[in-house]
Amino acid sequence: MIDIHQQNKQLIGQLRAALYDIDKGQLKKQLNAVFAPDCEIHLAFPFEDLAGPDGLYDVYRGLLTAVPDLERRDFIFMAGEANGDNWVGCGGHYVGLFENHWLDIPPTQHLIFMRYHEFFRIEENKIVEMQALWDIPQLMMQANAWPMTPSLGVECVVPGPAMQDGIITAPYDKAKADASVKLVLDMVSGLKNSPQGAEAMELDRFWHPKMNWYGPAGIGSTRRLSGFRSWHQIPFLKAMPDRTIILDKGVFFGDGDYVGFTAWPVMWMTVSGDGWLGIAPANQKITMRSLDFWRHENGRLRENWVLVDILDVYNQLDVDVFSRMKELTVARQPI
Repeated sequence: MIDIHQQNKQLIGQLRAALYDIDKGQLKKQLNAVFAPDCEIHLAFPFEDLAGPDGLYDVYRGLLTAVPDLERRDFIFMAGEANGDNWVGCGGHYVGLFENHWLDIPPTQHLIFMRYHEFFRIEENKIVEMQALWDIPQLMMQANAWPMTPSLGVECVVPGPAMQDGIITAPYDKAKADASVKLVLDMVSGLKNSPQGAEAMELDRFWHPKMNWYGPAGIGSTRRLSGFRSWHQIPFLKAMPDRTIILDKGVFFGDGDYVGFTAWPVMWMTVSGDGWLGIAPANQKITMRSLDFWRHENGRLRENWVLVDILDVYNQLDVDVFSRMKELTVARQPI
C-alpha cells in the first residue's frame, strides 16, 4: 500500500513534470489541477502573497516571457510530516535562456540558473499552502546587475547533493526521518547560545569536517566550519547580536538523510552592529525568512542548502534594490 508521503510526492510530481517541459497554454490548467482554489501561496519579495493558483500562473507567465524555454531541475525532492501536517520540499534551479527583461533585470541572451527552495503543504491530495524562495539576486548577478555589496562567500551555481541521492523515491522510513530531524534540532538548539561565543554553540559536534554551506546570492557559499564562521556567521551575529530563533514557529520534516525546514518568518532581530551586507547599524528591527535543506552523513551534517529572502530584508530597511538596479543598468533598460 502506498504511504501518504509517496502519494504526496506523486501529486508534486505532476507539478514538476509540468514545469520541466512547460506548455504555456496548458500551465494554468495544470496548476489548478494540483492546487486547492483557496490555497495560500507565499513567494519571495517582490511577489509576496498571491491569489491562489491563478496568481502563481501570472508569476510564471512573466518569467516565461523573459525565459521562454524555462526548465525546472530539482536536485532535492523529499516529503515528511511536521506538527501534524504533511509537506513536500523541493530544491533545484530554474534554467533557460534569458531573452527578455524580467523585473527590470536586463536579459543576457545566455543560459541562466536561478535556485529555488519550494515547500508544499498538502491536504486531501491538493496543495493548500506553498512557501517558496527564488534566488532573484542570483539572476541579477548573472546579468551583471547586482547593485548592492559583494558577497563574502563564493558565488557559484550551487550543486546538488554529493551523494546524488536527493530525489528520494524510497518508501518513507519514519524512524530514520525522526532521527534526521533530531540531529538538526539538536544543532539548531545550540545556536541559541551564540551570545556566549562559538564554543557554547558546540557546532563541531554536529558538522562534518568537510561540510559545505550553500548560502543565497548576496551571502555566498562556504567550505568547512571555519569558512561558515568567517564568511557568514560572525558578520551576521556581529550585526544582529539579538537574533532570536523561534523553533516552534518553524516546520522541520525529515526523509531519509535529509531534513527540510521552512518558516515565514523564523527569525527576529535588530540591525545594531556594522558589516553585514554593508548595511548601516541604525537599530532597524527586521524579520527573516529562511528555507533550508540539510543532508547528514554518518550522523554529521555535511551539506546545508540555505535560501534567505535577501530582497525582503532590504525592503524592510527601506532600500529599493530594484530602483538602484535600474540606475546601475540604465543603458540596458528599454527606452
